[in-house]
Amino acid sequence: MAHPVQNNVPDSRGQNAYRADPAFAALLSIYLPEELCPVLEPQLDRMGELVGDRLERLALTADRNPPTLTLRNRTGEPCQTIEKHPAYEEMEHIAFGEFGLAAMSHRGGVFGRNDSLHPMAKYALVYLFVQAEFGLCCPLSMTDSLTRTLRKFGSEELIGRYLDRLTSQDMDALYQGAMFMTEQAAGSDVGAVETVARHEDSVWKLYGDKWFCSNPDAALAMVLARPEGAGSGTKGLSLFLLPRHMPDGALNAYRIVRLKDKMGTRSMASGEIVLEGAEAYLVGDAGQGFKQMTDMINMSRLANGVRSAGLMRRSVSEALFIARYRNAFGRRLIDMPLMRRQLAKMLLPAEQARSMVFHTALVLNAADRGDRTMAQVLRILTPLIKFRACRDARKVAGDAMEVRGGCGYIEEWSDARVLRDAHLGSIWEGTSNIVALDVVRAAQREGALEALTNYLRSCFEEVNDELAGPIREALVRAGDLMTAVSQGGPSGEAETRRAATALYNAASAVFLAWESAQLADAAPDIAADRGRLAGMVLTERLSARDPIAPASAEPDWLPALLMRAGHDEGDAVMAAE
Repeated sequence: MAHPVQNNVPDSRGQNAYRADPAFAALLSIYLPEELCPVLEPQLDRMGELVGDRLERLALTADRNPPTLTLRNRTGEPCQTIEKHPAYEEMEHIAFGEFGLAAMSHRGGVFGRNDSLHPMAKYALVYLFVQAEFGLCCPLSMTDSLTRTLRKFGSEELIGRYLDRLTSQDMDALYQGAMFMTEQAAGSDVGAVETVARHEDSVWKLYGDKWFCSNPDAALAMVLARPEGAGSGTKGLSLFLLPRHMPDGALNAYRIVRLKDKMGTRSMASGEIVLEGAEAYLVGDAGQGFKQMTDMINMSRLANGVRSAGLMRRSVSEALFIARYRNAFGRRLIDMPLMRRQLAKMLLPAEQARSMVFHTALVLNAADRGDRTMAQVLRILTPLIKFRACRDARKVAGDAMEVRGGCGYIEEWSDARVLRDAHLGSIWEGTSNIVALDVVRAAQREGALEALTNYLRSCFEEVNDELAGPIREALVRAGDLMTAVSQGGPSGEAETRRAATALYNAASAVFLAWESAQLADAAPDIAADRGRLAGMVLTERLSARDPIAPASAEPDWLPALLMRAGHDEGDAVMAAE
């Protein structure tokens, strides 16, 4: 349990991150299959305890001790070794080993279950884990996504050779994954990839320079390359599986040139790779590389959204804790209307993101089971989340630092680390402009907008309160804006971000209202809060307002909503005072 100090800087360390989030368990009851709830709840409780103390300490230590690259050993022999701090390695053991976060979507056996687990199980646990450690979530996501892509497109031989290692919970047997795509001349413009694949001596060999490779010493990496003689642009690309070591144990023919000195995710290595005839295996058919890699990228984008939602929850939890236990001018911060307004402005995007990623887990599960309509819905929800949630995380993390004050700027607390890490989501796997354009592409070319709006309308069948009408109207208007932009309306491409933001906000309002309806009987207080948050999306995100008009009074339900948004064992003491 955390031990707050009311006259100094409150410290939440020791607080169980799962128990401190009362809405979490209620939401799981509607997003998880009923039979999985008793299986997952003790794991979430265990993860919440780790996040609140042990993982937090490990993450701070790993952040202060980033990995190092050794190119030669003491005798002068090339070795290409990345040394990771023991704190990072312990976190690897917890994530890959104890919880099987990269394995549970691909095989049975995790938590004693015979089958692979519902996507919500993984995302719920990662949502908690990232509240302590962000950097390691990148190798986790890439290993999970590489395994999915290999199973979907790879040959039976490659799957048989590598699947068990990729999904192992034995750290000595585990193969971690990566994807090497970015080049200096081909960042977001994937069609400009210059890495060449040559068929030599009956095997494929890769030549080129990959500019930004996270987890560069991973046992396996997916790589985009252009076979000699293939056409230009994305149509000429093929996907290859690149092993770090050859069957005889020798290093494959590529070098890690250096590690990046990054703003955030310092615990995890990112580097530059030079491919010098590295042997690799063609995945699926030649010329299909971009389509195949897109599947892996989309899963990474969704994982980015989950991580951004988790970072926002961490930030909000910290801010709420401080506001409860920090006194100024004779009052607790949370008793001050201006602070309550600031907390509400942080809570809203955090809960929007949570509803978006949790609901998308349902859609992903249906899509993976063959529902083509849900595959279309997934196609547009994924870049929507990547675009908006990742941008919101930057602001929420910055505002949380401000709530703590000067101590939030000091690196012995995690506020600065969370803020640095929060900026990653808007850059990796496509910058905001690129991802917003992808939303429009999905809407225009692939019919995903119609699939999404039809699905959102179906969610209204269980929403019967006064919000249904206004949300339905907002959804229609957001859809009309997206249609106008996708068809090259008057402002065309320049309005892409605004249209994507509107559609994200409308979708999140629907999901929040749907959650409220689902929880009305089982958890009436949480249900009421979800409905009020849906209403706040309407008033704060989807309605015009006069910036210099006097504001209306604070809603009488806001203090109670904020108190329920974060919870700890000290609340019982506070209630008695």
